[in-house]
Amino acid sequence: MPRPIDALIHTDALAHNLSRARRAAPDAKVWAIVKANAYGHGIERAYAGLKGADGFALLDLAEAERVRALGWRGPILLLEGCFDPRDLELCSRLDLWHTVHHEAQIDWLAAHKTQRPHQVFLKLNSGMNRLGFTPSAFRAAWRRLSGLTQVDAIALMTHFSDADGPLGVDDALVAFDEATRDLPGERSLSNSAATLRFAPDRPTVRGDWIRPGIMVYGSSPDFPAHDIAHWDLQPTMTLRSRLIATQELAPGGTVGYGSAFTAGSAMRIGVVACGYADGYPRLAPTGTPVLVDGVRTRLVGRVSMDMITVDLTPVPQARVGSEATLWGRGPNGSVLPIDEVAHAAGTVGYELMCALAPRVPTS
Repeated sequence: MPRPIDALIHTDALAHNLSRARRAAPDAKVWAIVKANAYGHGIERAYAGLKGADGFALLDLAEAERVRALGWRGPILLLEGCFDPRDLELCSRLDLWHTVHHEAQIDWLAAHKTQRPHQVFLKLNSGMNRLGFTPSAFRAAWRRLSGLTQVDAIALMTHFSDADGPLGVDDALVAFDEATRDLPGERSLSNSAATLRFAPDRPTVRGDWIRPGIMVYGSSPDFPAHDIAHWDLQPTMTLRSRLIATQELAPGGTVGYGSAFTAGSAMRIGVVACGYADGYPRLAPTGTPVLVDGVRTRLVGRVSMDMITVDLTPVPQARVGSEATLWGRGPNGSVLPIDEVAHAAGTVGYELMCALAPRVPTS
């Protein structure tokens, strides 16, 4: 019998969350972001829930080939653009749209021989200071691109650095509006946080294309200020296992490496077949939430490579074989949002999704 751990991908939840993004920006088109292998969900598994999008956005050419192989004939956008001039050949063959964020990419286009002009997204650095032309250089880049026969449509984009926090989007929006004023082309600005927090009331934030990422995968972009229930999002990944042993601790008994947890009174613990080699966060502390048979309890002691231990006090009926939900959908309608587990471990839901280990069977 295989080890009792697996991950479930909920395509119905992916479709729901995608529709939630549309409701937040009903007059905008939607890029479904499937970078990092669809945030660890698997592009091929996620596709059924996301094919209602207007386009797919991702990072590398291999991912683009996988989306085309699934039968997608609509737009595909390379969010970081080309990494080498030879990439433009595959962009032509696969009919990919691509981001332009530095001068070398314009040079490559100028030297590229193609019979099919490219559609590009010219990126502004509006304060994130990662990719994009500065406001002072943006219009010159636009003029260079608009003069190339290798380029057809030029869309305009930026990425908000603070849409999930108190600084919001105002400063970045001012920079974008000033840099793009009177320039033709579609606009794309909003990530998940901007889509949920600002797009419903501000058409300039919505633009022509929104780019919802983490919200589509059932994680709140501004947790803990708001959880997924607040935003009407559903978990799209469940990591589950089973109890493979139980132990009775006397007062003063300890658990795991380093005796990191000491029982204050007699208690029963369960051993779950899941550890950091499966993608569970090694730094998750005592108190991190876990569901056992759909009942909320807590992790105790250190996470080890293949096992964690949990407090069975709230679940006296638990036994070997009882289901343990590490995040996602549990039995009897129970839910453990991935954000709660990530927050307890000092990280974010993105990391847990992307860190799911290859050894975990996924369906």
